[in-house]
Amino acid sequence: MTLRVLITNDDGIAAPGIHALARAAVDRGLDVVVAAPLEEASGTSAAMSAIEQDGRVVVHEHPLPDLDGTPAFAVGGSPGFIALIAVHGAFGPPPQVLLSGINRGANAGRAVLHSGTVGAAFTAAANGCPAMAVSLDVLSAGEATAASGGAAVAAAARVRDADRHWSTAARVALDLLPRLPTGPVASVLNVNAPDLPYERLRGVRRGALATFGQVQMTVAESGHGFVRTSLEEPGQAVQPGTDLALLAEGYASVTAIRAVTEATDIDLSGLDAG
Repeated sequence: MTLRVLITNDDGIAAPGIHALARAAVDRGLDVVVAAPLEEASGTSAAMSAIEQDGRVVVHEHPLPDLDGTPAFAVGGSPGFIALIAVHGAFGPPPQVLLSGINRGANAGRAVLHSGTVGAAFTAAANGCPAMAVSLDVLSAGEATAASGGAAVAAAARVRDADRHWSTAARVALDLLPRLPTGPVASVLNVNAPDLPYERLRGVRRGALATFGQVQMTVAESGHGFVRTSLEEPGQAVQPGTDLALLAEGYASVTAIRAVTEATDIDLSGLDAG
C-alpha cells in the first residue's frame, strides 16, 4: 500500500520549500496531499488559530506548479491547526505520516519551542500520526525576525530562494522516513540541513539539542505603549555534537524530540494521600 503523506509548513503555501518537499515525495511514489497556511505563520508553535467565514474555516484549492494531480490546499489556519484537522480527515483519508517543511531557516536548539514547523509535527504526533519537521539553514542574523521564533541564522550572503538547495533537505528527510517513531510516545524527528548541494553534504548525524537557539530575542527598547525587540547571536560557543555544531560543520542533523510529556522526576510526594 502506498504511504499517504500530508505535507504542511509555516512559511505559507507559496513558499519554495514546501514545493520542493512535495515534489520529492511524489517522485518517491508517495501518496501526497499538501495543506499549508494561506500566509506565513512562522513562530506560531502549536497554536490553534484559524480564519473563519460564516463559521467555516477558509480552505482554497491551490494547485502547485508541476504537480498536477497532487491535491493542495491553502488554509486559513496555523500549522498546528492544519495538522490537527488533517489527522481528523479534513483533506481526505487521514495521513499515515506528516512532513512539515521545508522551513526557510534552521530550527535548532531550544528555539524549536517557538517554531510553527515543529509545532505542526508535534501536533500530528500527539494525535497518533508519525511526523517529521524539516528545515534548511538559509538565513542570516539580520534577516531573522521576532516572528520567526529566532530560529534561523547562517553566515552566508543573501541568496535568492530559487538558488537554495531545497532538494538536499528533501532528500535527507525522505531517506529518514523509515526511522520515524511509530510507538506510543509522541516524539518527532527534527531535521536540519545546511544550504549545500547534496554531493557536498558531509553526511547525516544524530545531533543533541543545543541549549540555545541560533539567535535569541532581547528587549531593545520599551516605553509608553510599546516594546521593541531585537534578535542577536548568542555570545556562547556552540557545543560540539549539537544540531548547531553539525550544521556549521556541513552535516545534516537529526534530533528526536518530544513535546508535552509528563515529568515523572519531580517530587510531588504526599499529594496522592486521601
